[in-house]
Amino acid sequence: MKLSPSPARGIVVAARPSTHSPTYEALLRAGPRLRPLQQVHARIVVVGLHRTRSLVTKLLTLALSSSSSASVAAYARALFLSVPDPDAFLFSSFIAAAARSGRPADAIAFYRRMSAAGFDPSNYTFTSVVKACADLAASRTGRVVHSRSLVEGFESDGFVQTALVVFYAKSANLHIARKLFDRIPKRTVVAWNAMIAGYEQNGLAEEAVVTFRKMQEAGEEPDSTTLVSLLSACSHIGAFNLGQWVNDYIEHKGLKVNVVLGTSLIHMYARCGHVEKARKVFDEMPERNIVTWTAMMSGYGMHGHGQQAIELFQQMRLSGLLPNDVTFVAILSACAHAGLICEGREAFVSMKLDYGLVPRVEHQACMVDMLGRAGLLDEAMRFIRIDMEGKASAEVWTAMLGACKMHKNLRLATMAAEQLLAIEPENPAHYVLLSNIYASVGRMDQVEKIRDLMIDRQLMKQIGYSSIEIDEVPYVFRMGDASHRQTMEIYRYLDGLMDKIKEAGYLPETGAALHELEEEEREVALRFHSEKLAVAFGLMTTSQSTIIKIFKNLRMCGDCHSAFKFISLVSRRAIVVRDNRRFHHFEQGFCSCQDYW
Repeated sequence: MKLSPSPARGIVVAARPSTHSPTYEALLRAGPRLRPLQQVHARIVVVGLHRTRSLVTKLLTLALSSSSSASVAAYARALFLSVPDPDAFLFSSFIAAAARSGRPADAIAFYRRMSAAGFDPSNYTFTSVVKACADLAASRTGRVVHSRSLVEGFESDGFVQTALVVFYAKSANLHIARKLFDRIPKRTVVAWNAMIAGYEQNGLAEEAVVTFRKMQEAGEEPDSTTLVSLLSACSHIGAFNLGQWVNDYIEHKGLKVNVVLGTSLIHMYARCGHVEKARKVFDEMPERNIVTWTAMMSGYGMHGHGQQAIELFQQMRLSGLLPNDVTFVAILSACAHAGLICEGREAFVSMKLDYGLVPRVEHQACMVDMLGRAGLLDEAMRFIRIDMEGKASAEVWTAMLGACKMHKNLRLATMAAEQLLAIEPENPAHYVLLSNIYASVGRMDQVEKIRDLMIDRQLMKQIGYSSIEIDEVPYVFRMGDASHRQTMEIYRYLDGLMDKIKEAGYLPETGAALHELEEEEREVALRFHSEKLAVAFGLMTTSQSTIIKIFKNLRMCGDCHSAFKFISLVSRRAIVVRDNRRFHHFEQGFCSCQDYW
């Protein structure tokens, strides 16, 4: 066997055997499967090649690719340490394999060993260790690695800079991520994906869409990773037309709809108000996992189709797939929105007895919400006291308080509010909800006290807004908005529309307006809620056959809900509203929620 000097340290090591050697071919046949690899390893030891770095590197890489289990990690570490004098290539190979196979802590640990051994990292090394820092949320270590990469002269390396964009985006430091992204001289689809995903995952869906548009202008073709992030962004902002374009693009390019991409399409269609299209994607998917089934159930639930969600749940069980805790959140939420009390109780018991799942806060909040919506307030309170031993979270008490508002139960509302404000005294939404409950029963003295308390604590009510997309252009409205270039026309149209629905029997729910206003002034205040401005704009700018779709960031108020039923009747138009709780489909004077929201 020939000997050659190592470029890393000048030591003498065994030269790499040919890739056509029987030993190397045995490794390739074994593939990323631990047991066969260990058998090949034993053969390597017997023939005396166990110190050959190329074989050890290949063996180590395949071992880490086989699984992310602790036993595999221990075997890989022992294999690495069996080499008496590892070189930079072996270090880099281990770091990359560990980062790629879900062992970020090992990748970072061996990067430190590599640095202590005096080896200079390559761009391959930096890319891998930065990925590990991103996956482990090791922000301090990541910044140190970033500094080292600059010292080593990799500030213009596209691979390293792209990895850093991912790292800073996952760390929610989008300003630095964007600066690095803009400096990349030749951006690959991976770089674009990193920035788009960074925006989307940090709640900046609009920026994600804008970045995608710039990607198109740059002539870069999106891949399935791009499309998954884009579909998620469309889901958040209700950009149905763009989401539909993604689906058309997939079909035109003949892209394979894998589980991740298919599930993203289901989620987008459901969140954009097209649950029937979501079901079509679901039915056509060749392969589905638990996330896919859960996404479809959740879609049914948010549209008030509780029975369909339960039927799908039963189909999933018959297929042999086991539900997880997220699946039960979807089912319990669907039961709550549809008023399916018996089915919801059965699902809650089943998750504990049949599947051994421990209820989390989300499940408990769904149960309280379901019982409360149905008017079973005392049972909801007993559930909190007995099943939860009185240790309810803010989410649970919020559900309880919302139910008290719906049924105007001041006694239980006061109890729930006391608990809620003790847990989250700085959350203005709780004060607003309690204030609305007092206003609904005419306790204006208490409304005044709560408002003064919010002023003293400098708590601001969240600003509500509604958005509507016309010809693929989104328009955003706020209460009393006068920023639109067609403001005068919108207000005139809305005045006429409100007169028409009054003639049809609509009565304003003035209790939802500011209590210090006179009755007539309250009607005016209600008239210019953001969703009413949005629906007026939609009706006056679209054809009779167009379905009006509005997205609101807060819960739709009772007056707007009542008004929209009458608007759908007098305009003979279908209107869909997605608020922060669910979808409302208004048609011919009725709502799909059956006033159960």
